[in-house]
Amino acid sequence: MVTLTRIYTKGGDKGKTSLGSKARVLKSSAIIQAIGDVDEGNACIGLARPHAPQDIDLILSRVQNDLFDVGADLCIPDTEKTESSLRIVSTQVEALEKDLDLYNEGLAPLTSFVLPGGTPLAATLHHARTVIRRAERSVCALHQETSLNPLLIAYLNRLSDFLFVLARFANQGPGDVLWVPGGE
Repeated sequence: MVTLTRIYTKGGDKGKTSLGSKARVLKSSAIIQAIGDVDEGNACIGLARPHAPQDIDLILSRVQNDLFDVGADLCIPDTEKTESSLRIVSTQVEALEKDLDLYNEGLAPLTSFVLPGGTPLAATLHHARTVIRRAERSVCALHQETSLNPLLIAYLNRLSDFLFVLARFANQGPGDVLWVPGGE
């Protein structure tokens, strides 16, 4: 477990921050952008949880912990990882796939694109989905610059799909908010 005794260190006052490897990087770097996008997605999931029934809240709690694992995996370059380095693993991706299949099972087939909205839970899940998609794009861009665990991209891709399905699940009563082309 991590122990934080002091919140501010003044180490970032000049526009740099430390990675898990202790390397100092610019706060504007691609790696910090990716970590920040993942963190923002995690915060969005935190906004959804108070609206969620217990079964979904438990899954979202696991996902929030997984997203911290994503950040830990990102903050140590592959070239510096050791056996004990925290990494996203295939079982985390598979757990999302299992949950995705379970919640998608009873949903009606889509007849149009879905607009973000509906119930408070669905709306916050849609918001989280869009932020996780941005995090995925940031991680993909970073992966073009440096070697990353490929399961990071798979996890984020599956998570955005899962959040979409959960939002649809949360809208079962009132139904999905569907796109009407041309606003007719």
